[in-house]
Amino acid sequence: MFEGFEHKIVSVEGIDVACDVGGSGPPVLLLHGFPQSRAMWARVAPQLASHFTVVCADLRGYGDSAKPKCLPDCSNYAFRAFAADQVGLMRHLGFNRFHMVGHDRGGRTGHRMALDHPDAVLSLTVMDIVPTYAMFMDTNRKVAGAYWHWYFLSQPEPFPERLIGSDPDFFYETCLVGWGATKISDFDPEMMAEYRRAWRAPDMVHGSCSDYRAAASIDLQHDTADLDRKVACPTLVFYGSSGTMASLFDIPSEWRKRCSNVTEASLPGGHFFVDQFPAETARRLREFLTDLA
Repeated sequence: MFEGFEHKIVSVEGIDVACDVGGSGPPVLLLHGFPQSRAMWARVAPQLASHFTVVCADLRGYGDSAKPKCLPDCSNYAFRAFAADQVGLMRHLGFNRFHMVGHDRGGRTGHRMALDHPDAVLSLTVMDIVPTYAMFMDTNRKVAGAYWHWYFLSQPEPFPERLIGSDPDFFYETCLVGWGATKISDFDPEMMAEYRRAWRAPDMVHGSCSDYRAAASIDLQHDTADLDRKVACPTLVFYGSSGTMASLFDIPSEWRKRCSNVTEASLPGGHFFVDQFPAETARRLREFLTDLA
């Protein structure tokens, strides 16, 4: 799928992190979101590889990375743990500083990374999200109705795991088309096959539920403690202008509350605009990252 890239499994503090690495130039880490895997970057990463060294990695709990049993306090599925995994991966690959690009959960990982590891993050790109704190504290009937999965997945084990496990394709594909302007036909068939392979595994179902349990508990505690801190590095806020998130929030304004140096960009798609417009996504990322060189 990632032609010309090298596939690696790197152990970081006992957690195996799967990645594909290719290209040359300044290092860029690409992180996926829910319910996808690093495969979401298969049509974007090759277009960046002529200018950058590109690392596409799976978050713990997703894809081919490790999927440990969730601890009672969910600390091993907190964005702090996700961020530490990825910083460790990049250091293993020889990159102490790098550009961080994340969609959905990957963007939330990047936000935490920029706070916990500011010396490692040259720039931050967050895609089609508002900060986790805002998702909980600024919710209302419309937000809760659109993002019901935040509240379903965070229910105690094994309730969501059992229900999802009865038909994971139906559940996760409902999520793919549920946040505006995206149809299943918008997704590359090879990439869809890879998503299905990953999410049919019971440990990935548990991993994705654990991710959301952490968001509703320990991540919210971490974010509350850091409300007076702002991300200092250049930040690109990139979103789908036809998506649900943009209809419910002023996405750039929410990020200006949390970041000091914000640039904004949008494409006429939904939450999964990367899948809908890979060439345009790659072009905009290239422009932002090249301007920082």
